[in-house]
Amino acid sequence: MTVAFNSGKARRAGVALGAVSAGLLVLSACGDKPTPLATVTVGSDSVNSEATCYNGGDPIKESEIKKCLDKKSGKTIEVTLDDKIHFGVDPEIAERGWTLFIGGQQAEQEPYKKTYRTIPASAFLSSQTGEMSNTAQISIVETSGKKLTGIWHFELKKAS
Repeated sequence: MTVAFNSGKARRAGVALGAVSAGLLVLSACGDKPTPLATVTVGSDSVNSEATCYNGGDPIKESEIKKCLDKKSGKTIEVTLDDKIHFGVDPEIAERGWTLFIGGQQAEQEPYKKTYRTIPASAFLSSQTGEMSNTAQISIVETSGKKLTGIWHFELKKAS
């Protein structure tokens, strides 16, 4: 069934609606492309984040890296020592490779090339001296060779 615009007022409203829709489509095409997502899941709770620092897959400037690694996360997830933490990244992050940093320090030497991995929470909340911490700043860092190309931050908080 088709509906005819009988009045000029209805026709103008239809044209205006079409123009607004086309304008929004053009504006959305011009906007910045969102960064790939990284996700942390514990049990049924999950948080995801866009990158804190990202340069479209190109290396982050050396002068910016420390500042990026020192930024605090706005994404927090509660864990117990017995929990398993699931880290997930978009395929384009996995393709380049990614590593975990704890408190701004690199925790692994070799980049991981899969989209998903699981690590016990106790690995992040216990120190080498055996003391337990209540929080841990975890960063997922995308790498390209020796260069850092993206940084995503999460905070693990020990559940009370």
